[in-house]
Amino acid sequence: MPNRILSWEACNNVRDLGGLRTGGGRMTRPGVVVRSDTPARLTAAGWSALVAYGIRTIITLRTFGVTEEELNFTSPYPDINHIQAEIEDLTDEEFVQKWVDTNFWGTPLYFRDTLLRWPARHAAVFSAIAQARPGGVLFHCKRGYDRTGIISLLLLGFAGVVLEDIVADYELSRDDFRAELLARENSSVRAAIQNTLDGFDFDSYLQMGGVSPDDLSAFRERFIA
Repeated sequence: MPNRILSWEACNNVRDLGGLRTGGGRMTRPGVVVRSDTPARLTAAGWSALVAYGIRTIITLRTFGVTEEELNFTSPYPDINHIQAEIEDLTDEEFVQKWVDTNFWGTPLYFRDTLLRWPARHAAVFSAIAQARPGGVLFHCKRGYDRTGIISLLLLGFAGVVLEDIVADYELSRDDFRAELLARENSSVRAAIQNTLDGFDFDSYLQMGGVSPDDLSAFRERFIA
């Protein structure tokens, strides 16, 4: 689906998660969820393109314990609902030592650990998407790589998207330093993502994090064609 990559002026990492294959032979539905870097960079033309694409909810993915001015913005369209979600916590010293201090925070090596540390934080984002008003949902962090990558993996994993498509989507967010770090650990994007997905029961995880059965059903209906 070539039009998955969206051109919104001054944002450089925007794409629709629709058009990906599920293991059940179905596809994810375009126009439902979009991932990006921070909309704080958008020009007036970029905001216009975002609205024209149908986005009516924006979820900003933050990290508790750190101030990120790059994530602060006010939409010029007051009818867009803006939700703040802290999905990580830098007051967790073990997390900082294991991932932040080693720079592996910028790789998919840390995805499984962060999901398991904070299921309620990540599940809250899932619920917000399931409950969102009609229209598309944009979720983002600063670069649109890591926190955005985790939520993308959560949504795609729950939808049953095949590994090859999950990996291919993540690799569209190109980062040469990430590749160096993974190589140093004798790993790769595919291996790290497969390690996250192996044996991961997304339904049980999300329900443990507080997602209701109704929200699970609503998301399936909304996202899977």
